[in-house]
Amino acid sequence: MTTAAARRSDRRISPVFVGILAVTAVAGWATWSGFAEQPGVAVFLFVTAAWVVSLCLHEYAHARTALHSGDISVGAKGYLTLNPLKYTHALLSIVLPVVFVIMGGIGLPGGAVFIERGRIRGRWRHSLVSAAGPLTNVVFAALLTAPFWLGALDGVPRDFRFALAFLALLEVSATILNFLPVPGLDGYGILEPWLPYSVRRQVEPFAPFGLLFVFALLWVPSVNNAFFDVIDTILSGLGIGDFDRYCGQELYRFWQGTNEFCTVSP
Repeated sequence: MTTAAARRSDRRISPVFVGILAVTAVAGWATWSGFAEQPGVAVFLFVTAAWVVSLCLHEYAHARTALHSGDISVGAKGYLTLNPLKYTHALLSIVLPVVFVIMGGIGLPGGAVFIERGRIRGRWRHSLVSAAGPLTNVVFAALLTAPFWLGALDGVPRDFRFALAFLALLEVSATILNFLPVPGLDGYGILEPWLPYSVRRQVEPFAPFGLLFVFALLWVPSVNNAFFDVIDTILSGLGIGDFDRYCGQELYRFWQGTNEFCTVSP
């Protein structure tokens, strides 16, 4: 295999990602058309697959930015193929965030593509590599909420509207969590290049536990309430009301049975 051919294969979109996109499209169509006998199953598949797509693009944004900043190793690692199975920690990157969506409706930051930071020169480039992932979540959130703040919901089926609202909640929560300046999260990665070396050395041992720290904090009722108050404020400002968010999550959890409250639009 030639070097050029190897480079092309390093960047070829993975069939795994194409399959996830196909599930998103089919489940989205079933949600829109009402084709599924159980609407909640279609919503579950649509939201879960779309959420995984956003996780893949989040990690791809990190890798692609790192490539253009000097880390040419990301291609050989498979990070440019959008294949979630190539991530450093597939469990943290994909499985755990999906479990959190099912359990609590939180867009938990995913795991990791390993960037060889020594290949990257300049503090701005290091910050941009860290910011690229959560900025992808910002773009997703803007696209998902656009029909609401543009008033373009005429003709949009109720269940599809609910699904978009719940997906928007996930993307907004993921954006907030990712931008937290906690070691191990992207927010800290943005700030880290600008911190004194002594501070970075002291903080470095805590980086593997940053996500666990955030997880523990979210179990504190006062912190949890404050966190979701911020999300509610943002979503309300974007035109997504409590009813749509609540019913989106209720439909997603189809195994709990149909909530009659959500069968009649307000």
